[in-house]
Amino acid sequence: MTIYKNFALILLWGMPALALAETWTDVPLVDANCSSKVKANSDAHTRNCALQCAKSGYGILSADGNFLRFDGSGNDQALTALKASDAKDHLRITVTGEREGDTIKVNTLKMQ
Repeated sequence: MTIYKNFALILLWGMPALALAETWTDVPLVDANCSSKVKANSDAHTRNCALQCAKSGYGILSADGNFLRFDGSGNDQALTALKASDAKDHLRITVTGEREGDTIKVNTLKMQ
């Protein structure tokens, strides 16, 4: 019986962390420096521009048009994905993580 109680407690303690994770699918990857400039047409934002503005950090434009900034790990993942991509523009990603205000603590990031 104790094993079942311990298992139930583990599940209950782990569930709040799981509930915080969100997924954003097929969203534009943009750098912070250009986020307001490309809001109207994010798919025209080029990979070269995003790489040049890497120091400003990266994020996504959400469905409601808000810029959600990545944490440090997310910035590293975004830069790695951009460098590996051969896309010239239309920089779309799927990202999972925990949203804290206007910042996403990134778990995974994948270019489309």
